[in-house]
Amino acid sequence: MSKANKCGLFFTSYEQEAQLFPSKFQKICLGLFLITLCLCPYLLDTYIISLFNLIFIAVIGAVSLNLLTGCCGQISLGHGAFIGVGAYATGYLMQLGLSFWLALPMAGLITAAVGMIFGIPSLRLKGIYLAIATLAAQIILEYIFLHWEGVTGGSNGLPVDSPQIFGFFLDNDISMFYLLFSFAVITTLAVSNLLRTKPGRAFVAIRDFYLSAEIMGINLFAYKLMAFGVSSFFAGLAGGLWATYSMYITPEQFGIGLSISYLAMIIIGGMGSVLGSIMGAVFITLLPEGLSWISGSLSNVFPDISTYLLGLKEGVFGLILILFLIFEPEGLVHRWRLIKAYWKLYPFAH
Repeated sequence: MSKANKCGLFFTSYEQEAQLFPSKFQKICLGLFLITLCLCPYLLDTYIISLFNLIFIAVIGAVSLNLLTGCCGQISLGHGAFIGVGAYATGYLMQLGLSFWLALPMAGLITAAVGMIFGIPSLRLKGIYLAIATLAAQIILEYIFLHWEGVTGGSNGLPVDSPQIFGFFLDNDISMFYLLFSFAVITTLAVSNLLRTKPGRAFVAIRDFYLSAEIMGINLFAYKLMAFGVSSFFAGLAGGLWATYSMYITPEQFGIGLSISYLAMIIIGGMGSVLGSIMGAVFITLLPEGLSWISGSLSNVFPDISTYLLGLKEGVFGLILILFLIFEPEGLVHRWRLIKAYWKLYPFAH
């Protein structure tokens, strides 16, 4: 039997089917996409590069939350606070004299430990009750950020040094681009591969129906804690990268609004999908820029539209989220799959 024809892909082994990119066309497109991204700092201005950097950090945070909520079914409203733990841990460890390359993974481990502590109620709680428990984590950690002045700097904030490699400081957007890009790629590949392993399949089984998973021999408590730990570890990395990129962190940056933004990313992008996390991170990060572009384009016709749009930014954000929940609950990744299926079957409809 031919391995492939115009109507789709056919596999003769589980290894072939389990590949992340099963066709040569996908591998070539991905390679060209990554090469193009690497060339962006030489082709685009600094402002657009700064947007890329924000997207890379958002991708890491969104992928980590999707692993917990989208793949394991453990809803979390404290992801913004977990990112804050990583940011403060990185900044404090660097102030103690540790290099960035040691402080960042240690901050990830600290965040993983904090996430697992707050994930303990997940054995008894689920759904809205677990959401309330993680919301409590958000409030408790915000209080710690604000009042543990010896570590966090309190309301005055905490200055963070730039990363250093071979004596060269990564203190501008272009140099940080490659660092953040590398971590975004590593995180995406790590989570994608994790979902193909035994723990990844256990996460999905727990999400789909926890009683069946338990009957099959899956230790619910261990795997739920593992999901919280791995998700929080990558959230800590995102926080540490954000701290070194912004070079100054305050408690207001890691409030409940950040947690809701990350939840919106995985809903708009697609729950349980790594690609959906990336799409959602890009969409939410570029949404304010899109609103600014629309207001600027219409300012000649409606002179006051920029004032109204900027004032309604939060309302527009909520409206878009509601529209996605009503008309595209499976997110942008579902629309992308429909487009791919259309061109794969073209010109035959069925």
